[in-house]
Amino acid sequence: MELGAFGIWSLAFTHGDRREAREAAGELEELGYGTLWLGGSPGGNPSGDLVRAAELLGATSRVVVATGCVSIWEQPADRLAAAYHALPDQQRTRLLVGLGVSHADFVDRYHRPRTALGRYLDALDTASPPLPSSARIIGAHGPRMSRLGADRSVGVHPYLVNEVHTARARSELGSRPLLAVEQTVILHTDPDAARAQARAMLVPYLKLANYRSAWLRVGFTDEDMADGGSDRLIDALFLHGSPEEVADRLTQQQQAGADHLALQVATTDRGLFTHGAWRDLAAALF
Repeated sequence: MELGAFGIWSLAFTHGDRREAREAAGELEELGYGTLWLGGSPGGNPSGDLVRAAELLGATSRVVVATGCVSIWEQPADRLAAAYHALPDQQRTRLLVGLGVSHADFVDRYHRPRTALGRYLDALDTASPPLPSSARIIGAHGPRMSRLGADRSVGVHPYLVNEVHTARARSELGSRPLLAVEQTVILHTDPDAARAQARAMLVPYLKLANYRSAWLRVGFTDEDMADGGSDRLIDALFLHGSPEEVADRLTQQQQAGADHLALQVATTDRGLFTHGAWRDLAAALF
C-alpha cells in the first residue's frame, strides 16, 4: 500500500471524540495527507481491537489508516487477526497494523521483547486466516528489532527520533523495507516557547529505557535527558518554527532515508484535534 510522503499521527484519533475523528479524517484526506496514524500513549492501549481504525476507514476513501502501535501484550494475536479479517475487503487494503512491544514500565510480564514479538508474529502467521506481513509494520528503534521488522513486515515505524537515527536505520534496513518515521512538530516561531511546549510533552518518555537507549546510540548523553531534556535534545526531536520552516526541515528526514513522515503536532491533551496546525502544514507541504 502507498502511504504517501506525509501523514498525520494523532492521539486524538484513539482518545478523542469519535465523530470529530471521522470528520477530521475526511478533511485530512482532502488536504492531501496519505496516511492517518492512530497514536497510542506510552502506557495506553491504542485501540488494538481496530474499531477506531475501521471508523476512520469508513469515513475516507483513499488514505491509509495505520495503528501506531498495537501492544503485543494487550491484544492476543488471534483476536487481532480476527478483527482485521472482520473488516470489509476494501477497507483491509488500506489498513496497516502497527505492532510494538511497549515498555517494561507498563507491562508486568515484559521479558525478552524481541523474542516475544517474534512469537507474536508467528501467531499472526498461523492464525486462521493469518494477518499478512504485507499489512503490518513494527515500531522499532534498535537494530535487532528493526531487522525483525524488515524480515517479518513491510518495515519499521520509529518514534521520537532525529535524522541521525533515520540515516542509521536506513543503512541497517537497506533500500527495500518501509521506513515510516514519526516526526513531532510545533508551529511556534519563539524557540523558548516551543521548547517549553516540547518539554511538557517529552516528560513521560524521558524515563523509558527503550527511548533512552535509542537516543544514546545517536550521540546524546544522560545529561541531555535530565531536567526535562537539553535544548540539543529538544531541537533534534521536535521541529519548531513556522509551517514553512518546519516543511524545510522535514526534507532533512527525507534525505536521511525516511520514506514517509507521520507528523504529530505536539500537545499534552490526548483528545485534542489540532485542525489549524494540520491545515497550516498542508499549505506548506502540498
